[in-house]
Amino acid sequence: MDRQQISRLAHAHHPVAAPLADDSVARLLDRATARASGPATQAGAAAPAAQGRTAPGRVLDLGCGEGAWLLRTLAANPRWQAVGVDLDAAALTRARESATALGVERRIGLHHLDVREFTTKEPFDLVLCVGSTHAFGGLLPTLAAARELLAPGGRLLVGEGFWQREPSRAALEGLGATRDELADLAETTDRVRTDGWTPVYGHVSTEQEWDDYEFSWTGALAEWALDHPDHPDAATAREAADRHRTEWLHGYRGTLGFVTYLLRRD
Repeated sequence: MDRQQISRLAHAHHPVAAPLADDSVARLLDRATARASGPATQAGAAAPAAQGRTAPGRVLDLGCGEGAWLLRTLAANPRWQAVGVDLDAAALTRARESATALGVERRIGLHHLDVREFTTKEPFDLVLCVGSTHAFGGLLPTLAAARELLAPGGRLLVGEGFWQREPSRAALEGLGATRDELADLAETTDRVRTDGWTPVYGHVSTEQEWDDYEFSWTGALAEWALDHPDHPDAATAREAADRHRTEWLHGYRGTLGFVTYLLRRD
């Protein structure tokens, strides 16, 4: 059982692969797809959020998985087009099936490709990379890649980990990380600003969101193993769930934070 298959099973009940509740996702997307207030939105015109739903737009998700962010964007914005990029072919197949079920399959394009290799001739109004910055080698390389894909005035929704407190040895071992891979929230935000981006909104995942995500991740994987005791991968799935739960509860719980920024270029 490879890591992609484990991830698909673990996210069965939490399709957004990040510690974000449904209302947090909805609020972030509402802000991300809203048009900035200007002459066209004044003098009794439609509010920015409403314009986001009625005006055309293009959204790209780098590391889209099963397309949870894209499908929600398309459902709320009937005139938007979406593009997703991911290396997990099975996840992309599920994304296509979900798009067909929602009736938005003609408004979404999915690419089985390394996100670092994706290019476009037509830039995007919104680029997303939430929980997938590792695919670029970190936050700053992700920002550099997104800069080349955004249209003027476009927005980037990016989710990144940070240290809520100084990590213990157990936390680092549980994450398979080193201390300097992440910074605290203030320094992480400073790095974003120094790189030429302005946070116009953001959300720090709560402890409840983290616990729900981790219990969902480990629980879905363990339940699959219990429901398929004769499957050749059942023991592997159960072992992965148990190991992850231990690494979380005895390691990084309360230490690893997660922030989702809505950014615009300076």
